[in-house]
Formats: sequence, structure tokens, C-alpha cells
Amino acid sequence: MTREELRAIFIEEIGNIAPEADTASLAGNEDLREALDMDSMDIFNLVVAISQRLKIDIPDADVPQLVTLDSGIAYLVDHGA
Repeated sequence: MTREELRAIFIEEIGNIAPEADTASLAGNEDLREALDMDSMDIFNLVVAISQRLKIDIPDADVPQLVTLDSGIAYLVDHGA
């Protein structure tokens, strides 16, 4: 899967979790919690959704690596998504 495809999935799942979020102006290095006003439960739900959609295991300890678009995409690439 390409980085662009992974980015699109990330953005789509953010929209499913936080439909009011303005993902169009989201920079790749912005913390999703701050930029989109997502709380820890939103991030958890996002990680679960991405994990299920891509059929990969994302351990709880790795969740901090998915709090920006750039780091999340890099994580997914490194873990075979």
C-alpha cells in the first residue's frame, strides 16, 4: 500500500471518529489530539479502526506512534500495511 493510500485511510477513519474535524488543513506533523481536539478515547478508537481495516496488530504500547499523520503513516509502512 502506498503512503498516499495510507494517508487517505487515516483521514477517512479520522472523519468516521470525529466527523466535525477539519482534516483538510491538517499538517502531517500536527498532533491529532491538539489539532483536531481529539481525546484519548478518540485516538484509541482511531487506532482500533485502522488496525481492523488494515488487518494489522497495533499494540497499546505503540499508540503514541500514531498521534500525527506522518508518524502514523511511517508506523504503518514499517509494520507492513
